[in-house]
Amino acid sequence: MQTRNKILDDISQLMTNAMGVAQGARDEAETAMKSMIDRWLADRDFVTREEFDAVRAMAQKAREENEALKARLDALEAAKK
Repeated sequence: MQTRNKILDDISQLMTNAMGVAQGARDEAETAMKSMIDRWLADRDFVTREEFDAVRAMAQKAREENEALKARLDALEAAKK
């Protein structure tokens, strides 16, 4: 009976080690893939979400300023007539 428990313990230890190796390989593959995707995106001049949101906010502010200036100009032209 002792031999059987030793075999099961060895198999259990082997499976635990195999899972650790598989997890390490998975982590390494994820890191490599993320690095590859980051490089690919950088090469194509894509912007981050933060940069996109900042430019969108600037464009919205410029649009609002243009509308205010147009309204002011229209008022000045109307007063001139």
